[in-house]
Amino acid sequence: MGLFRKISIGLAVGTLAAAPTVASALPTVDGARAVTAPSGANELDGNNSWLIGVAAVLIGVAAIIVATDNDDDEPVSP
Repeated sequence: MGLFRKISIGLAVGTLAAAPTVASALPTVDGARAVTAPSGANELDGNNSWLIGVAAVLIGVAAIIVATDNDDDEPVSP
């Protein structure tokens, strides 16, 4: 790896690490505040229990596959 590539990767990592700290230290402009989205605006809240059901079914299927594995792991070399 060349020196230029090492330097550019180091600068990228440093920038990614320092960005949140620098952003939190900056003063707000003219008293502007960061606002959050109003309740229900992103359509993500609600009844998502079907996701839990799908995850439970997938975990159950994986558990059955693991439990019914025939475990005949014999060495291949003579």
